[in-house]
Amino acid sequence: MDAAALDYLVRFGHVLFGITWIGLLYYFNFVQTEYFKEAEASARVDAFSKLAPRALWWFRWGAMFTFITGVILLGYRHSGLTADIVLGATMGTLMFLNVWLIIWPNQKIIVESNQGVAAGGEPDPSAAAAAPKAALASRTNTLFSVPMLYFMGSSAHLSSGSIAMNANALIVGLVIIALLEANALFGKQGPLTTIRGVIVSGFALTVILVGILRLI
Repeated sequence: MDAAALDYLVRFGHVLFGITWIGLLYYFNFVQTEYFKEAEASARVDAFSKLAPRALWWFRWGAMFTFITGVILLGYRHSGLTADIVLGATMGTLMFLNVWLIIWPNQKIIVESNQGVAAGGEPDPSAAAAAPKAALASRTNTLFSVPMLYFMGSSAHLSSGSIAMNANALIVGLVIIALLEANALFGKQGPLTTIRGVIVSGFALTVILVGILRLI
């Protein structure tokens, strides 16, 4: 297999796995979470016991293989890295880590607690603390998804230039991303509480980061 064919297959896999991952991220944030706010307690228990585990399986493994194929792409294109792809890949990596280190471990507690209730047991007290942790990380991933997708595309079609040309802008952008990730770990949802808030915040973050790359 020649290099061009391999490049295309890895890109195809990266996009396919990414659609699976981000599609489920939006499902969780825009559909399932809103449903749970209105659902009866028994319906929530049933959904967390039967529906959520299936969705979370595809969600976390979609994230895993999106990340792996992304690393492969970066690995053999390292000499052509742009400032755009650095910002996009940084957010993508943080999103992947949020899935496996925050969202899934906490959602697992919630799922197992509801499965216990469905079997006639008592809810796990730790589930109450796990829910907001998973929710904040998930909302942060939704926030990051908009600029992440923008920069993945702009790196090839509307690049702001090389890393060396944008060193100062990159530092500022990475600091902003780091602060938002710190909030995901230790902060509060704030405007991310609502669907409108997280969507507006995602596009606002995109405009801010693009402006930083173009103006600094």
